[in-house]
Amino acid sequence: MNAPAQRIPHDATAPVETLHEGRWLSLRKRGRWEYAERNNPGGAVIILAVTPEDKVLFVEQYRVSILRNTIEMPAGLVGDEAGHHDESALLAAQRELEEETGYRCQRVEFVHEGPSSSGMSTEMIAFVRAWDLEKVGPGGGDESENIVVHEVPRREAGAWLFARAAEGYSVDPKLFAGLWFIEHGRISA
Repeated sequence: MNAPAQRIPHDATAPVETLHEGRWLSLRKRGRWEYAERNNPGGAVIILAVTPEDKVLFVEQYRVSILRNTIEMPAGLVGDEAGHHDESALLAAQRELEEETGYRCQRVEFVHEGPSSSGMSTEMIAFVRAWDLEKVGPGGGDESENIVVHEVPRREAGAWLFARAAEGYSVDPKLFAGLWFIEHGRISA
């Protein structure tokens, strides 16, 4: 569905200016609008992973941008590793799942894609469901990460997340969408 012409801001087609370009992000301006743009064209992926014991996998890590520990689902950038610039979201999901949690999956399924923060960023995030998990390593991320893995019984996941928020953790609101996708699967087209 396209927006009627009168709802499109007059400066939506203004030329794009680059205000700053970093390794992973660029700051752009179009008319009066400033936004961040991911420098990897593949966006990001969030992995919906449930162990054979019916436990949802969450990861905890400190995020410097907000100066807090966060609770997230396993996730990562698509095509951010050298030699993998044309990587698909499905391959990135498998790679990130094993790297962050120590679990390998037998198959992955695309669930949904949407903007991470449509008013601030061009980044698109794909939700991917991982199936048939097997523990193959310790997890914890790569050498630049210090990830703690949490395995939470699926029926307790929502309450567990709210309890972590009450303790001062930043809980990514996209987790609740992820839990909905775990329970309900793909949205039929």
